[in-house]
Amino acid sequence: MAFEDRDRLLARLETLEAVAQAGGGAERVAKRHQEGRLTARERIGQLLDAGSFVEMDAFVSHHCDDFGMEKQVVPGDGVVTGFGRIDGRAVFVYAQDFTVLGGSLGVAHARKICKIQDLAVKVGVPIIALNDSGGARIQEGVVALSGYAEIFLRNTLASGVIPQISAILGPCAGGAVYSPGITDFVLMAERGSHMFITGPDVIRTVTHAEVTKEALGGAATHARKSGVAHFVAPDEEGVLDLIRELLSYLPQNNASDAPVVPTQDPPDRVDATLDEVVPMESSRPYDIREVIGRVVDDGRFLEVHQYYAENIVCAFARLAGRTIGVVANQPAVLAGCLDMDAAVKAARFVRFCDAFNVPIVTFVDTPGFLPGTEQETGGIIRHGAKLVYAYAEATVPKLTVICRKAYGGAYIVMSSRHMRGDFNLAWPTAEIAVMGPDGAVNILDRREIEGAPDPDAARKERTDAYRERFANPYQAAEWGFVDAVIRPRDTRRYLASALATMADKRDTNPPRKHGNIPL
Repeated sequence: MAFEDRDRLLARLETLEAVAQAGGGAERVAKRHQEGRLTARERIGQLLDAGSFVEMDAFVSHHCDDFGMEKQVVPGDGVVTGFGRIDGRAVFVYAQDFTVLGGSLGVAHARKICKIQDLAVKVGVPIIALNDSGGARIQEGVVALSGYAEIFLRNTLASGVIPQISAILGPCAGGAVYSPGITDFVLMAERGSHMFITGPDVIRTVTHAEVTKEALGGAATHARKSGVAHFVAPDEEGVLDLIRELLSYLPQNNASDAPVVPTQDPPDRVDATLDEVVPMESSRPYDIREVIGRVVDDGRFLEVHQYYAENIVCAFARLAGRTIGVVANQPAVLAGCLDMDAAVKAARFVRFCDAFNVPIVTFVDTPGFLPGTEQETGGIIRHGAKLVYAYAEATVPKLTVICRKAYGGAYIVMSSRHMRGDFNLAWPTAEIAVMGPDGAVNILDRREIEGAPDPDAARKERTDAYRERFANPYQAAEWGFVDAVIRPRDTRRYLASALATMADKRDTNPPRKHGNIPL
């Protein structure tokens, strides 16, 4: 090959690289910056370790010649794909580029995504999707729709095999929402992120209702009402930082364990302040986050679904350096009652932890399932059964601390010994019974109380007797349903020791294709 030929080929490569790097051109990039947004490559650059990104399929382009598409051939076809590292650990990533054809998905665009989905599963590393797209490319018709189907299929097959994380950093509408909907975690920015099946214009046409994009599918809506968004951040930089933090708690795949992070927090640390956290009045609220923070390493934990179904707390934390999933009733909201949303929130989190070998620590303080017509007709039986199913199915180490109330079915479902809980602790303040003393006495002794010379005194006497007999942890301990009644200050020490002992736990479920969880 002559030198001039080599130079010509190198020059062509450099030209294609420059075009691909430029995205939709300087004008569109400048507009993105004016809007306070990063480009696709800038997002990847901030997400990954510096200099670690290796791009794939940079020169792929569409082959559609209809509707003037032949004049809009841009290398990359509106999505940047490749692999890199986060804190030294491998990840695959794709970022839709809104400056190129509005980030719309055509068949070439979809094939690029599918390729790295397949590679991520083959290699066994997490995949991160940075969504920012105008939707299916109308000019390509049904072929574009087939691209979405191929992505959804791979999302489903990868579920429980590798962690899948979706960030919504712009529009995500129509069928496009189902890829994030299948993945493990969805993150949104408070400004500029929107997800919905049908937008405000369609809703206005069909139902004559007026609604803004923000109210319909903004970050606040999905974080607080729909539960679609697991995490929110003020801006896209915050979202990218949250992804890095989230991944620090997770294993690379379902056959590995999360990394152990050294800590200076002693595993046998005693915290005397825990003895005073739970109020003596059983109806008085307190914040379960205070308990979690005083037990886990360095008081740090990452809450999942922080603003949704706040009557239950789900979080990732570490105990003696090991990642744990925390599930805790929140007495400060609805007295810690389990309702439909809380059951679904916790069930999905428990199933994620079980799929990826993350031990589960459960803090219990709940008077039961939330009563009411709305809950019953809304399907509390079906939704509550999801949480029962998730805990019963989970084979990872399951450690439980009963802090105060554990009544009725809620006692059973919250990782009790009967649901294959491995190590169950109770504080002296624990009340383990079919129901609370007041309700029980009204059923058991109503006639005697009504016929007593002083009904109020009789009710108090019977209530105190019931509380002494049942509303404590000792009957459960006598039966072996509680392994130890401990001082709250010793909780971290007991849990850390149990976690280390059960690190190599092996448990199995009956062989089957899959169970039939009550969806």
